[in-house]
Amino acid sequence: MGTTESVRELVEAGLGDAIPDPSFDRLASLVRRELDVTGAAVSILLPDHQVLPGADGLPEPAQTARRIPLDRSMCHVVVETDTPYVVADLGAAMPAGDAEVLAEYGIVAFAGFPVRDMRDRAVGALCAYSSVPREWSETDLAVLADVAAACSAEVRLRAERERARRIQHVAVRANRHSRALLMLSEAFSDAQSVADVEETLARVASAGLGARWTRLALADHDGRSLTRVSNRFVPPDEAGAGTVTPLDSDTPCAAVCRTRIRRFFASPAEVMAEFPDEAVDLATGARVLIPLVTRRRLAGVITLVWDGPHAPDHHEEEITEALGRYTSQALERVRIVEDRREVAKTLQSAMLTDLPAVRGLELASTYAPAKQFDQVGGDWYDAVVLDENTVVLMIGDVTGHDMHAAALMGQLRSMLRTFAWSQDESPAILLGLLDRANAGLGLGATGTAIVARLERRPGQEGYELTWSSAGHLPPLVRRGEDAAELLSGQSDMMLGIRPESRRVDHTAHLDPGDTLLLYTDGLVEQRTATTGMDFGSVLDALHAYGDGPTGGLPSSLVRQVLSHQQDDVAVLAVRVRHGIASPSATDARPLRAERDLPDRLDSAGRARRWVDDLLDSCEVPHSRRRDVMLLTSEVVTNALQHGSPPVHLRIRIDDHMIRLEVEDSSTDNPVIREPGLYDAGGRGMQLVDRFATSWGVDLHENGKQVWFEIPREAERRGRLSSNAQVGTRR
Repeated sequence: MGTTESVRELVEAGLGDAIPDPSFDRLASLVRRELDVTGAAVSILLPDHQVLPGADGLPEPAQTARRIPLDRSMCHVVVETDTPYVVADLGAAMPAGDAEVLAEYGIVAFAGFPVRDMRDRAVGALCAYSSVPREWSETDLAVLADVAAACSAEVRLRAERERARRIQHVAVRANRHSRALLMLSEAFSDAQSVADVEETLARVASAGLGARWTRLALADHDGRSLTRVSNRFVPPDEAGAGTVTPLDSDTPCAAVCRTRIRRFFASPAEVMAEFPDEAVDLATGARVLIPLVTRRRLAGVITLVWDGPHAPDHHEEEITEALGRYTSQALERVRIVEDRREVAKTLQSAMLTDLPAVRGLELASTYAPAKQFDQVGGDWYDAVVLDENTVVLMIGDVTGHDMHAAALMGQLRSMLRTFAWSQDESPAILLGLLDRANAGLGLGATGTAIVARLERRPGQEGYELTWSSAGHLPPLVRRGEDAAELLSGQSDMMLGIRPESRRVDHTAHLDPGDTLLLYTDGLVEQRTATTGMDFGSVLDALHAYGDGPTGGLPSSLVRQVLSHQQDDVAVLAVRVRHGIASPSATDARPLRAERDLPDRLDSAGRARRWVDDLLDSCEVPHSRRRDVMLLTSEVVTNALQHGSPPVHLRIRIDDHMIRLEVEDSSTDNPVIREPGLYDAGGRGMQLVDRFATSWGVDLHENGKQVWFEIPREAERRGRLSSNAQVGTRR
């Protein structure tokens, strides 16, 4: 019999199974045909039996079963002697009992040659037999020797192929191990938040370890409990479990955190046997829990779950350990980033204060940093109110995108703000003062800036705009409902280059409804554009924004224009309101205004803004303006959707009451509906009935007028007026 090693190699090569093998069957058929014998076989000897991968002409059941006991064959003699064994008549050469047993298989004459493995050990035999005595010729034996050599070559080929497969398998696993470690070292490098870490963890655990689910739980600041980050990657039947786990509880996560030792469970049953109260998805497989420790401090625990049985080898254990280490480091970096981000946000908030409320103007701004790490940069904006008719606007961009640039920006902004407040001068003079102070105080900052002065002249609608540019991009203006445009005017030398250079002012007029846009270069920079600046996209987006609220315009432009932001962006938008009126409107001399509305649904937004402008000019409090705009939107939308054109809007403001009227040519009364919980509409007149002091419907021969009244100052709400003509409540 072969050695244990040779038997193992045969089994690994697939030669230990009692099944037909086409290659060896062909060789057995070749011997039977060439030697004209009763049968032929290729046998492989195992410790307690022999298998026949090749056979032709054997009696049943041997031909089908391909397995016979060792005492029913002469092949074991060939293997044990490691030499050919040739017998012309077994009855004459063997004891009578053994010969009779072999005769049952039809074996009378026998010739067998060894089949050798890759180490030249006899592991089987190629044999031919006859059911009658036969003298084997030299040619017969030569044929058997040649075919036996072919069988040996096939056995060696199979063993070499298996050996190569095992080597490749080891190489693949080693390569996968190296790639997994490399992937781990790179995967977490860009994580900027806990959500990023969780998502990267799930991706790496799946790609590198084959885990189906992951769970990340972080230690709370008091060190007494764990909180699961989310349910995005946990097994389905475990998502409903509590998100907070006390560290003194009898759970796997708590136990791993207390001991700080990694734990492996082969199945859900194994988890429940040790932790009966743990909520475990029974459809899952093996799982491993890894403690996360940073600077001797417990950060949390990772749970990796497979969807079936899993037995990690030493390579995988190394990857698992590295995964815990890299996750811990990523969480520590995130903590540092978040701490620094909070400091940066505080600094940014201190430098970019809230815009002032300016009667007759609507101001809005946004700042979007390029570096999420610092959240600050050199871009800035500001507005200084000089009096009720004059405001100075400023925007600038100090060279750089880091904390140093932000510090310089803060100093320049403070100086310019002081100059604007204390020196009643033109924008060009203010920029000159700033540039000289920058050089004289040794700041050495370089950058660009625009100073714009808006001034309302007595008896004139709108504002006069005067601006000067220190190397900055030109202002944009949207003229009412018309397309947006760039204001013409040459830019002067940027700040920090030649402080004594001459600076000039440019002028333009802004009518009610016009919107002025000041911005930094990050909004229009486009590397693929011919000039490197894409003004067209900003102009199109500004025009397309239409009657949207001014407060949302700056952020909307940044989102629409910049798909991949590469620089800091600051945007300052200023809209000139309609209807400048005296705030002393009284019952005797109320403010009255009216306008027609186009027959389209976006007219409701236009109506809101027009009403808000008039209320602002009368210094109606912002909280009350918000209520009036809500009700205006509802009654105007109702007229546009359910009434008939033309639609006409009137407003009356005195020192006590605000009255708004909407006329259309339909005589159908508005109805107070009772919409369902999930209905999208139907609540308009409910809101009017709830928030208005009184409301009603006046019918006339050409249609109807829906009106509501609301106090100029907040007071207890009344009910529907007794003399109002009302339609069906809805």
